[in-house]
This record gives sequence, C-alpha cells and structure tokens, in this order.
Amino acid sequence: MTPAGGDGDADFLALHERREDLERDLAFAQQRRQFGTDPGEVEKAGQDERALLAELDAVMTLIRGAEYQRMPGARRW
Repeated sequence: MTPAGGDGDADFLALHERREDLERDLAFAQQRRQFGTDPGEVEKAGQDERALLAELDAVMTLIRGAEYQRMPGARRW
C-alpha cells in the first residue's frame, strides 16, 4: 500500500467517505422500511434501499480496484 500522502490518497479516502455515507443512508432506509407505519413511506424506503445497495456495490468495486492498484507490483492495465 502506498504510504499516507502518496498519489491517489485523496481519491481513495473520498471513496471510503462515500462508502460510509452510503452505509449510513442504507441503515436509515432499512429502519424506515422495517419500522415505518405509512405504507407509502415504507415503499419509498424499499426503493431507496435498493438504489443505495446498487450504489454501494459500485463504490465497493471501485474501492477494491483502488486497493489492488495500491499494492506493490500491481499490474496496470
């Protein structure tokens, strides 16, 4: 892994910040879906949850790629 302050650290940290935001939003959406009393709000929370999961999957894929590139001897395509 590159030492702190190396090239790409800001982007790498931004990906992790985005992941944290998505995980927090996802937890709130799951709580709204699980404990909501308004059927319309429960449905909206379910839609939000699905969209957040898709976005979280994309961010996690970017993080895995960034982690690989930070490894010594990583192949550059």
